[in-house]
Amino acid sequence: MKKFITLMENYISRYPNEKKAALVLQFLKKGGDLFSNTNKEGHFTGSAWIINPQKNKVLLTHHKKLNKWIQLGGHADGEKNLLSVALREAREESGIKHFTVVNNQIFDVDIHPVLNAKRQKSHLHYDIRFLFKANPKNEKIITSKESFDVAWVPIEKISELNPEKSLTR
Repeated sequence: MKKFITLMENYISRYPNEKKAALVLQFLKKGGDLFSNTNKEGHFTGSAWIINPQKNKVLLTHHKKLNKWIQLGGHADGEKNLLSVALREAREESGIKHFTVVNNQIFDVDIHPVLNAKRQKSHLHYDIRFLFKANPKNEKIITSKESFDVAWVPIEKISELNPEKSLTR
């Protein structure tokens, strides 16, 4: 937990005007069961921003439940190392096995509501995002059962697929 707090503090020092980051740190310092989706207030998720070697494309998924294009990622399921969570989710959702961690620091954070999920009441996802690199020429991507599609998207086309600030910034 100390390492995660340090990662968040480092992120805040790099992006002091990002208001959501302070809220994430506040939630983290509350303690409790923050890494399980049984937490009724909210919980942490881990996401992967995946770039190609030329840094001109990102790997996105057209998520079935949300019906929108987003980065790959998901629930921590009790795991407190969100970098590991992001890597696990990237592998499961894309079929790609070989990723390079570009940086062990947090790449981005977001807080977004999940409204009236089937088995849960409305709650918040505190999404912690890490940056990875993969080579589209080395491995074929798959589309998991959670997605309509998974594709390498040119960076300049991201806002056409999903104009949300959390994705386009």
